Amino acid sequence: MIKAIIFDLDNTLLDRETSLKSFLKSQYNKFQTELNHVTIDDYSSTFIKLDANGMVWKDIVYQHMLVEINIANLEWQTLLDDYVTNFCTHCISYEGVKTALDALKTKNYKLGIITNGKYPFQQKNIEALGIENYFSTIIVSEKAGIKKPQAEIFYLSAKQLEISVSQAIYVGDNPKIDIEAAQNSGMKAIWKRNNNYDSCQWADAIFENFNVLPQIIEKL
Repeated sequence: MIKAIIFDLDNTLLDRETSLKSFLKSQYNKFQTELNHVTIDDYSSTFIKLDANGMVWKDIVYQHMLVEINIANLEWQTLLDDYVTNFCTHCISYEGVKTALDALKTKNYKLGIITNGKYPFQQKNIEALGIENYFSTIIVSEKAGIKKPQAEIFYLSAKQLEISVSQAIYVGDNPKIDIEAAQNSGMKAIWKRNNNYDSCQWADAIFENFNVLPQIIEKL
């Protein structure tokens, strides 16, 4: 019997692409004097390329950006500090997230989050979405000292929710470190279809819009 639904954050609950583009526009405008030799489109596209869908931490991204687009009058640390401090003010969830979470809470599912990333950076992003109160456990990999795809991070979440891993469904966007890893830990896994990956045929279920997620979970 399924008792808990555990979510990834980036590209699952958080619309990272929209949020990131909004932040990069704001950052570009903030430092426009130092960046007037490059267009906003080039600035954003360079960041997005180096960021590799969030897999590269931003200290490396900004250091490489200084070279690639010839930023001479700014330190990479200045740009990183701005990112760490202000990205959360641009966080946007996917449409229907809160409605789906409300529906799952109504059915008495326990809810959790497991996200790879820095702490408290990821915690601040969750709080910015206004959804932290839905969750009985929130695990950020840097704070936990383990990260996906390690099975231990899924075991830890189940322990905090006081369930067995077989009683949980994990919802995420990455076919390997979310779906396959959760299944390897003993959980069922639902893939949020996205443009970053072609397919995930081994997922227990697939969805795109949150308005159908509660029904999909009931079928599992």
